[in-house]
Amino acid sequence: MSAVEAKLAELGLTLPEVVPPLAAYQPAVQSGSYVYTSGQLPMVEGKLPVTGKVGAEVTPEEAKELARICGLNALAAVKSVTGDLDRIARVVKVVGFVASASDFTGQPGVVNGASELLGEVLGDKGVHARSAVGVAVLPLDAPVEVEIQVELVP
Repeated sequence: MSAVEAKLAELGLTLPEVVPPLAAYQPAVQSGSYVYTSGQLPMVEGKLPVTGKVGAEVTPEEAKELARICGLNALAAVKSVTGDLDRIARVVKVVGFVASASDFTGQPGVVNGASELLGEVLGDKGVHARSAVGVAVLPLDAPVEVEIQVELVP
């Protein structure tokens, strides 16, 4: 078991299977020493636990937990390409999309779910630049979607 997966286990988390693509793309690709994930939905065992807009059908607290699931799914996508999460030198960038009610402005707090997970699991390697964007709708009516970019150890 890798050190990163041991940390996940210590936190009571299990790395899920990679979420299969919903369209014509790969969950993650490597280019040089970087891995870029596709947007990861908060899929659990092949389905979304909650759907709808944050600030309407979904509370910010629920959405933050869903962003955490997205972060876990993103780590699974990285592992599918690298074979070992211990190859992560650092998380470079996180982009979070939040399907938002028209008056909802708490996107940064929602995306903190993914950012905090990466920090808990990877420590200083999980510190990253980030964007948190409000959008009208996401695939399958998901409340949140997260993509990450990581640099690998040479």
